[in-house]
Amino acid sequence: MNSNSNRNNSENGRAPLALATAAVGSADAVVAEKLSRLAAVLDELAAVDVSLVSDAALVEATVEAERLALRTAGAVTDRLIVEASDRDLPRASGFRDIRNFIGQGLHIGDPAARHRVIAATGSFTTICGDRLPPACPTLAGYVAEGRVAGAHVRAVLEVLEAIPGEVSAETKAAAEAQMAGYAVQFTPAEITNLGSRLLAHLDPDGTLTTSKDRKRRRRLWVNRQNAQLMSRLTADLDPIARARLDTVLDAWAKPGMNNPDDPESPVGPITMANAEQVAAAALRDERSPAQRNHDAFSALLQQVLESGMLGNTHRGLPIQVIVTTSLQELEEQAGIAQTTSGTLLPISDVIEMAASTGASQYLAVFGEHTSIPLYLGRSKRIASLGQRLASFASAGGKMCSAPGCNQPASRVQMHHAAKDWADGGLTDIDQLVPACDVHNRRVGTKPGQFTTRMITEGPDTGRVAWRLNAKPGMPENPE
Repeated sequence: MNSNSNRNNSENGRAPLALATAAVGSADAVVAEKLSRLAAVLDELAAVDVSLVSDAALVEATVEAERLALRTAGAVTDRLIVEASDRDLPRASGFRDIRNFIGQGLHIGDPAARHRVIAATGSFTTICGDRLPPACPTLAGYVAEGRVAGAHVRAVLEVLEAIPGEVSAETKAAAEAQMAGYAVQFTPAEITNLGSRLLAHLDPDGTLTTSKDRKRRRRLWVNRQNAQLMSRLTADLDPIARARLDTVLDAWAKPGMNNPDDPESPVGPITMANAEQVAAAALRDERSPAQRNHDAFSALLQQVLESGMLGNTHRGLPIQVIVTTSLQELEEQAGIAQTTSGTLLPISDVIEMAASTGASQYLAVFGEHTSIPLYLGRSKRIASLGQRLASFASAGGKMCSAPGCNQPASRVQMHHAAKDWADGGLTDIDQLVPACDVHNRRVGTKPGQFTTRMITEGPDTGRVAWRLNAKPGMPENPE
């Protein structure tokens, strides 16, 4: 409710309440007045009939408007975000961290990418109160002037981060200035190509790159599912990981091996398969090398899960793929199921996985629960397996219950929402809600912490209400 109210004020060209009531002459009042003037000018500009503008002026106006938009983000919004970060306001406002504030509080689509730009071009304050210069000063200047966009900045940062640590500070500074200049003139793809030339010039034979550089650059990201529920892996593997991967694929991704479309295809490494069976399956194998690599990776993950090498439980849940669906979806073999990690699975894939691995089935009946003990009272503090599964199957159990948090069920704890365990709370299913590590630790009585309660009447009965504790003398925050 509070965020919607602020958004409505912004849409009407008015400053949020805290700024609107600022004392005359204060910094708050100055910011409020400048924002109001900016909003008024935007309203006036939006009312202009651009169909009457000449061709030349239209092109020039489009370029200038885009530059001003970038300048507003870089010279104004980003500075405010840096200041908020220096004061630790995102956490005090109930967000997990600065990225969560950028994404949920500011509604920015790719908060990690925006934070990366801000971290490189912002001027942060140390714990001692000293203002630090931007990590990329030339680039920061161009960002403040609105001359470069986020994609261009990220392309430059990719190059600068790849410069070996052995390169001198003076050379790195010159490289930053040169790459920042490229960002003003070229597209992100061209910046990447020019950066490759620069890196080749700085370390032509690779002798300056050390194991420390490689460790700093190692990464593997599992990106979001797209509209087809496919996920892209993005990785920079160090030499050891690459060598291991090559060995695994040599054994698991041979033609004929681990082919999900061929029921006669051997499963596992080729060293454990019958040679004649492999040869026959290879003749039927029409997959590309990339598809064979994918199927080998999937088959290997399946064996890892089934082997028990990952242990028995994690956060009270079994180490296995856990999905929630409905009986109707299973009978119709249509629909989408969700795993505890937040991954979406077509029902047809759920049925196939269950048939191949021997699924354990749990029936969640709400109102009249099963014989699995869901009410443990004070006999046990940690939620049981039955309670974790029942929570995941409920409407609000797919992710952390705190406002604006999207941590999935596999990364949460069970929070005693009605009354904390230390205060005599009960480990009963109707008093437990999922909460990630950050939000679970932030439940308490101090300002900046959260107070929670279970709603016992009205349309939200059974849900948890979170309230951020206000500072002494301040109005109470909404639930």
